[in-house]
Amino acid sequence: MAGLMQKLDMRQGQSLVMTPQLQQAIKLLQLSNIELAEFVEGELERNPLLERDDRAESTESLREEGQGEPRELELAAPSADANDSMDADADMMHGDDSKSDLSGVEGVETGSAMGAGSVSGQGSGGSRGPASEDYDAIANSSRDISLAEHLHGQLSMATGDPVERLIGAHLIDLADDDGYMRSDLDEIASQLGVERARVEAVLDMTQTFDPAGVMARDLPECLALQLKDKNRLDPAMAILLDNLERLAKHDYVALKSLCGVDNEDLDEMIAEIRALTPKPGHAFGSDSTRAVEPDVFIRQSPDGSWQVELNSETLPRVLVNNSYFNEITAVAKSETDKTFITECSQNASWLVKSLDQRARTILKVASEIVRQQDMFLAHGVAYLRPLNLKTVADAIGMHESTVSRVTSNKYVATPRGMFELKYFFTSAIPSAGGGEAHSAEAVRHRIKSMIGQESADGVLSDDSLVEQLRDEGIEIARRTVAKYREALNIPSSVQRRRMLKRAG
Repeated sequence: MAGLMQKLDMRQGQSLVMTPQLQQAIKLLQLSNIELAEFVEGELERNPLLERDDRAESTESLREEGQGEPRELELAAPSADANDSMDADADMMHGDDSKSDLSGVEGVETGSAMGAGSVSGQGSGGSRGPASEDYDAIANSSRDISLAEHLHGQLSMATGDPVERLIGAHLIDLADDDGYMRSDLDEIASQLGVERARVEAVLDMTQTFDPAGVMARDLPECLALQLKDKNRLDPAMAILLDNLERLAKHDYVALKSLCGVDNEDLDEMIAEIRALTPKPGHAFGSDSTRAVEPDVFIRQSPDGSWQVELNSETLPRVLVNNSYFNEITAVAKSETDKTFITECSQNASWLVKSLDQRARTILKVASEIVRQQDMFLAHGVAYLRPLNLKTVADAIGMHESTVSRVTSNKYVATPRGMFELKYFFTSAIPSAGGGEAHSAEAVRHRIKSMIGQESADGVLSDDSLVEQLRDEGIEIARRTVAKYREALNIPSSVQRRRMLKRAG
């Protein structure tokens, strides 16, 4: 038997370690403006060299109109693109010692300390990030989940249909602190450019979310949703909910007659109602329930072009106090004090530059999404175009993972409502004749519209739908039409014909 032998083997290879400061710069992309503001507040408390910049013009330069480049009102252009120090692929995000191919990353020393984190009198402290590898922007910005976030999380799991997610996101953002959605459905449908029935269907879906009773339009509906969740919404209980004003007046004789129950049954029904929650949104507490704030505004200019602008009201602005840095450096005696001051200067400079680059990156991505989805903004949800991360990433010269981070947890206020940026991505259906592809959601919308216009003598089979769609330039297979029809809960042509004849 051969003996074991130790051997020292030296190998040469290439690897690139992702620095802690680059990790944190990329993580900052994932934060919303509200979360980022909380993180920056913490840094202002910890770092004596950081100061809040209250100058209103700090973010006025970060604006883009139509198809043009960002307009610079008072600040010079940065020395490098925003993605120089923030664009990294997903394989890089594995911890402090991760090794990967740093595609598209030039380093963290480039960029300009202006814009959202504008600098006044910055010295030579450099732009390096935190010296400690335990520094975590995400952990420092953590907070309790709000009702809106709780509902948005359920929406993302309830449907993969981008149109339904757009409608659902809009409805959730309209809900109040009590958990009610009291806005007019006709106005919502008109704003989104979709039928009221589609809005009602999505509202029905959101009314199944936790906590029970949420997204109701009034108190009886809220109580009915909770009873339905408990499997206690029988006809007698439904009548009682329709007559809550009589219950408030203690008109028990009339209630017994209307509900067809005796005294004992009525007492039990009333006890059940009193055990329900009239304000289900309060389960999250008023302090933690926050309205969604847009990170980006999209407005239409008089000439019809689209103006993209960061929300300067929620975008934090900080600067480095170099006068104080020079003052305390001159009196520092021990090496510990000097190291602390140097680290504070480096961290402050890094944060200022990272905020500026984050703002420009978000603006760049949002502007490209607007270019791609301008028809949706102009005409409604039926005109949602097919769009994926790669299309946007290729157009702006960034990695797909960077675009993914930017579009998650970022909200954009548009003339059609406020939506998370990621809701603008959808799949594509080829165009007949090699023209522009069609959004799968727009095709489903068209199928539903065509079936909705049928008469008893003109019911469209799946084959007929395929032919009409092809006449409109949409190349689609019969099995795909059948799949979309079934996903919309639309019966077959034979069943629809029978239903229409009975109705006639």
